[in-house]
Amino acid sequence: MSPRTNLAPRRMIPGSTRKFDILVIGSGAAGLTLALRAAPFASVGLLSKSSLEQGATFYAQGGIAAVLDDSDSLESHVEDTITVGGGLCHREMVEHVVGNSAAAVRWLVEQGVPFSTLPGATVRRGGSNDADIDLSSLHLAQEGAHSHRRIIHATDATGKAVFQTLHRRANENPTIHFMEGCTALDLVVHEPGGGASRRCSGVYVLDDATRRVSAIEARFVVLATGGASKAYLYTTNPDSASGDGIAMAWRAGCRVANMEFNQFHPTCLFHPHARSFLITEAMRGEGARLELPDGARFMEQFDSRGELASRDVVARAIDHETKRLGEDCVYLNIAHRPAELVRERFPNIHRRCLELGIDITRERIPVVPAAHYTCGGVMVNRDGETDIENLYAVGETTFSGLHGANRIASNSLSECFVIAFSAADSIGRKIGDTDFAGPAPGWPDSRAESGDDILISHNWDELRRCMWDYVGIVRSDGRLRRAERRLEMLREEIHEHFQSYRISRDMLELRNLALVAGLIVRSAGLRKESRGLHFNLDHPNLLPEAADTVLAPPEHADLLEF
Repeated sequence: MSPRTNLAPRRMIPGSTRKFDILVIGSGAAGLTLALRAAPFASVGLLSKSSLEQGATFYAQGGIAAVLDDSDSLESHVEDTITVGGGLCHREMVEHVVGNSAAAVRWLVEQGVPFSTLPGATVRRGGSNDADIDLSSLHLAQEGAHSHRRIIHATDATGKAVFQTLHRRANENPTIHFMEGCTALDLVVHEPGGGASRRCSGVYVLDDATRRVSAIEARFVVLATGGASKAYLYTTNPDSASGDGIAMAWRAGCRVANMEFNQFHPTCLFHPHARSFLITEAMRGEGARLELPDGARFMEQFDSRGELASRDVVARAIDHETKRLGEDCVYLNIAHRPAELVRERFPNIHRRCLELGIDITRERIPVVPAAHYTCGGVMVNRDGETDIENLYAVGETTFSGLHGANRIASNSLSECFVIAFSAADSIGRKIGDTDFAGPAPGWPDSRAESGDDILISHNWDELRRCMWDYVGIVRSDGRLRRAERRLEMLREEIHEHFQSYRISRDMLELRNLALVAGLIVRSAGLRKESRGLHFNLDHPNLLPEAADTVLAPPEHADLLEF
């Protein structure tokens, strides 16, 4: 059964409760974790624009990277992360996340997440005293570019297990209030003047059922909306990954950084009836081989690590081979491994592929790269604080400095938990001295009843195809210039539509994606080198010094009004 069958979250219409101590926008791992950590000292509103299980967390297969084995070390995990990050990782942030990941895993075990264990071992779950939790009982997987087995997982459905557990805990907590079917439109920012800091004091929200906009007041607002991979034609992400938090923060005046680093997962199932189904990297960690249609392996020609090279290397290798041969896909083969191991380790992938007529214990899996993770985002410090007072951001929405030019596998969930812990602690220290700023101005609602759905769907498709063709795995200066011209025209059309017609969720997502796509192209054009996930044919080499690409709204006013 899905979590929505067993649990009935308390759905609240924005007009019925207009004040929370903390308003969290997003209901994935980062948002749920912060809500649970803050619930003992605050009332928390948790906003989700669709059903709760539609976030990226629910679909995450791999796991959580943390050092739990005596043969491993924090130093090794730090160095693996920095190596993959292409010289752009901020060491102090890497050390913060890596150093606190084991504590996050311990907390998740305490919440009751059913992680996979070693044969015959068990882990006590859901108690009140965590002192006797033996994390050495957890099974550790290995994924690309990790030098040790350090991936804690729940078979091949870690995200689902984490989400269902945290969702259940949050639903049991009387101070956490869910609001489903409500889309955040823009942040409410007070500008007190007299040299005082700009302060976030709430959010304008669209109720999808009534199509009415109202404001929710909050002492603190937390952006936990995920990434923007839906800007690309092919993606492993759910439809909700439309860059909403990044766009809202930018319009409110926050800086963003490293938006050019879009991670393409190398192995998305290539099938007409499962275009967004991910084949976890852990399968390659268990010995799966990448093969051409004739059965030849090819990864050793690109990297000595073979199939366990970092994601950017593997994705470019597959892109190169498919274009060289004129093929639609390559193949992932784990049929040489014992069938029982494959079914036990990857039950969900095995089941889904069987439904599509592929028995992975006997047959190869057709795979292609697809947009997977946004490594850049809203600039935050280790506590999740942004440029605007009382506005926090956590998870894939952010640029924290952890991932650098390329995210190593399974560090993203670790970041979600560790930064959410720090953000909750930071809010806890401030909340006693923070009052509500007062009601926001009403949102103008005197617009035509409905817009042109054809325009929205056409522009959505054109935007994603433009990004895939010109700002994808391999780029060039010419492609980026073409993308910028086309996106500018699209933004003009979308802006006119937004100003003229009653707002809908589809319109808001298109508006946000067009803005974030512009930020990606602008950032990519500024980087005159190839580093990590950004590969430019006109600038194939590394520059001698690594530097982040930071965009500030006043310097890019053409993207601000949007």
